[in-house]
Amino acid sequence: MPSHTYADRPAQPPEPGSVDALISQTRRLRGDVDAVRRDTVVDDDDAQGRWHRALCDLAVHHLDDLGEHLGQLKEGLPPAPEALDLSQPAAAPETGADGQGRVGSAEWNLLTDEVTWSDELYQVFGRAPEQGPLPLDELGSTLFAEDRPLLTTMVTDCLVDGKAIDGEFRIVRTDGCVRTLHMRGEPVLDQDGCTASMWAVMRDVSELRRSERAVRETLDSLQRRRQIAQTEHRLAVELQEAVLPSWRGSLRFPHGSTGALDLAAHYMPSTTSALIGGDWYDALELPDGTSMLTVGDLTGHGVTATSGMAMMLGALRGMAMAGIAPGPLMGWLNQLLENSVQPALGSAVCCRFDPATRTLSWAQAGHPAPLLFRGGAGRALQPPEGVLLGATTGAVYGQAEERLEEGDLLVLHTDGLTPRTIEFSRTDGAERLLAMAPRFATARSAQDCLRLVVEEFGETGREDDACVLVARVGA
Repeated sequence: MPSHTYADRPAQPPEPGSVDALISQTRRLRGDVDAVRRDTVVDDDDAQGRWHRALCDLAVHHLDDLGEHLGQLKEGLPPAPEALDLSQPAAAPETGADGQGRVGSAEWNLLTDEVTWSDELYQVFGRAPEQGPLPLDELGSTLFAEDRPLLTTMVTDCLVDGKAIDGEFRIVRTDGCVRTLHMRGEPVLDQDGCTASMWAVMRDVSELRRSERAVRETLDSLQRRRQIAQTEHRLAVELQEAVLPSWRGSLRFPHGSTGALDLAAHYMPSTTSALIGGDWYDALELPDGTSMLTVGDLTGHGVTATSGMAMMLGALRGMAMAGIAPGPLMGWLNQLLENSVQPALGSAVCCRFDPATRTLSWAQAGHPAPLLFRGGAGRALQPPEGVLLGATTGAVYGQAEERLEEGDLLVLHTDGLTPRTIEFSRTDGAERLLAMAPRFATARSAQDCLRLVVEEFGETGREDDACVLVARVGA
């Protein structure tokens, strides 16, 4: 075949040593990325993990391609045609994971109608060499119908206007397999500057495009999950704010009564997570002049937990207003949780305080006992019998009584004050609260005591949210 004149001349080949160094670097990088890919553990619900794995797969495909191209560059250009500017064909066929050729070359001579295909291109198309190469006007018969106009446009622009070809299309091989090919080509000019033939390199990029598609799909899934999570978080916050008491600062009731309670409460969100849990606190003045105090926690997070919390707190308020004592009230809450659509477990403490006698009646369901501070010392009240809400059918809850004195401080809290994993050198939430007894003794109000609690626990690495309610017995 006579030598052709090309629109662009190839650059001088690089030094072999520099190519060897690039190949070594590529292999090391490929190994590192593959190690990261193997170490990425993905489950069905981990959208971000699937995205990371898809990115690693795509990076591995790119590095495989880079390594193969550098190997071709090291081997040198094929003997004919001599001046190819695409740096694509190699002396040895490039094969993919399925053993099929991935890159092949072709030339269509417009003067003699001669068609030349490399052996690799037959593998790309799944075509037997004895069938011969496809003429240019028959090449489109292997394409998807919607991709044929693109091939026609590229070939026309190349032959008529001398433009380079660079595009992708899908073919259906003779074995029925669908592959995506990237075609790059250019016109070959004769001595008079007229188009004599067209040279092209076709690369099977099916696996590469599949990896890119997997990255896009997993990223879209991750973004959708994030949007859903943001929406659920907003709904959970709004529901929590609507249900928990709206009073800020101190609250005092019963009004105009001796032994009235000075109250303050605070919700403390998790410092390690944006998830909203099912914690609650409440204080309520009852029709008979007594007061109801409660804190509690439902398992779970998000809208499900906060909606369950709203149901429990609403039921608790209604039964307290109806005069049901703390022990029986816990039994009804247990039955309510058993029959709810969303099964869950809960812990709670419910107290009723009579200012006339300064008597505290209380019950608990698997919950930390109230802490009583008096005269600069503190202790946990002895808890009556009570299992977690929703843990067993027909559970019976005991009820205990405690006589309070003027100036006594009562602290109710949920168990999320401290991290779940406690170091041996640290104490749990109740012990740390009891250690604050001397500081509580110098505080002038329930709000001052609450401020001390928030300062003590506000910056710890809590994995869960928590609620604290402080009640001080007045004169």
